[in-house]
Amino acid sequence: MRNFVIGCIVLFTMAGTACNRDSKLAEQGKASQEAGAGGTTKGPPKELAVDLGGGVNLEMVLIPAGSFMRGNEDAKPVHNVSITKPFYLGKYEVTQEQWEAVMGSNPSNSKGAKNPVEQVSWDDCQAFLVKLNAKAGGQGGKFVLPTEAQWEYACRAGSTGKFCFGDDEKQLGEYAWYGKNLGDKTPAVGGKKPNAFGLHDMHGNVWEWCQDWSGAYGAEAVEDPSGPTGGSLRVDRGGSWIFVGRFCQSGCRAGVAPGNRLRDLGLRVARVPAD
Repeated sequence: MRNFVIGCIVLFTMAGTACNRDSKLAEQGKASQEAGAGGTTKGPPKELAVDLGGGVNLEMVLIPAGSFMRGNEDAKPVHNVSITKPFYLGKYEVTQEQWEAVMGSNPSNSKGAKNPVEQVSWDDCQAFLVKLNAKAGGQGGKFVLPTEAQWEYACRAGSTGKFCFGDDEKQLGEYAWYGKNLGDKTPAVGGKKPNAFGLHDMHGNVWEWCQDWSGAYGAEAVEDPSGPTGGSLRVDRGGSWIFVGRFCQSGCRAGVAPGNRLRDLGLRVARVPAD
């Protein structure tokens, strides 16, 4: 059973289980180049392709530092959040072939190599990250789940509206697989338009686990928030193919017990500087 709470915070308690694209922000995502005495020094690449073996790659996009207003009319209070360091985020949700390349198994309900992996708990995702870092980590970077703040910042991609393209929900079908345009299973990733940062399926397809415990927002401006230090639910974001548009909004929040596995819940990987 899913119990809905006003405020667009969804508590999944299953037992056992805009276009206000800011061109300035999007431009920050390009790798910077600085002229020096010894020639030209390039910044980090705008995109990465991480080799997982067997011809399977994990494509990632550089997300620039910046700030945004987190929340919406349902998830209050709306407040300023600054992301002070650039980070990489998966261009797509983690697919079943990527999960299998790392874990050696595929737990998903709707099978398909290019479909997002689902039926994975937050705890399962932590095990995946340990193996992913052992397999393809290093070089100053670490694979993690994005924080809730990183996720919403990346989803908005400069937009201040309800969605990455603005407020008109009639356009949602161009960007998302959600409850009004899909049947009874998850589709392959990348089938809809990307946002201004080049990220696909940030709205819909499957919900995506974040690192944070679920908890109330404060009203003050914050830098790089990581959420509460404890709790009973972990945050997930983005809505899914089962849900109507309201729950696919950039500011919509949900929470799930970290041991639960759902057929419309997966993940997207971030890569940050190593500690």
